[in-house]
Amino acid sequence: MLIHPEINPVALQLGPLAIHWYGLTYLAAFGLFFFLATLRLRHQPYASITGAGAWSRRDIEDILFLGVMGVVLGGRIGYCLFYKPGYYLSHPLEIFYVWQGGMSFHGGMLGVLVSQLWFAHSRKRPWLQVMDFIAPCVPTGLAAGRVGNFLNGELWGRFSAPDLPWGMVFKNSGSLLPRHPSQVYQFLLEGLLLFVLLWLYARKPRKIGQVSGAFLLGYGVFRFIAEFYREPDNYLGILALGMSMGQWLCVPMIVAGTWLWVWASKRTAN
Repeated sequence: MLIHPEINPVALQLGPLAIHWYGLTYLAAFGLFFFLATLRLRHQPYASITGAGAWSRRDIEDILFLGVMGVVLGGRIGYCLFYKPGYYLSHPLEIFYVWQGGMSFHGGMLGVLVSQLWFAHSRKRPWLQVMDFIAPCVPTGLAAGRVGNFLNGELWGRFSAPDLPWGMVFKNSGSLLPRHPSQVYQFLLEGLLLFVLLWLYARKPRKIGQVSGAFLLGYGVFRFIAEFYREPDNYLGILALGMSMGQWLCVPMIVAGTWLWVWASKRTAN
């Protein structure tokens, strides 16, 4: 049985300025995205597009800027709507209290979809082509976020068997019984494994929409699996059919990803 080290969430204190580990993981996520996106410019069809529609580092900078806005706004609004709608309806001003925590991946994803729809329209490019470009660069950012969750000792897992070698006690949970380190599971599944599979898949020419469909399907499946080991939010618990809110939010992702991949596979043009 392991004990969570209870790491100080503040990485560096400079007078009144506190730099948190979680903020640093966000910076790492955006840095990894930029690095991978520059490599993505060498993949097809982006490398062969010339003229006014050619892809460049400037596109990556704009995509990243809009994506950050989409993640922050969509993640916060999604958390308020998906997880605590009643509370924030009664306390609307607290929607803006982002320093108190509370972000939703699914809401952040919707924010990114909207922001990149605007980008695609402004550049007169197919929206799915933009999303196919972005998709393989996202999982490493998700992995960085799970590192932040682990460092903060939050989003811990459900109780594990007492003899599980990597079962971990999270004192912040209010219990001294071992739990699954679900942050690590999610880091490995929806972070590293999804990145490897998606990056290898996207390196070869694919029909427009296939990479985006593979991302939605892959993330939805891996997150659905990880949710079996993650402790549900105590104010929601287990919902209908014995599934958590995270699992219910993954269902439309799995359905949409499957439909998109099949639809894109049947297209005759790339």
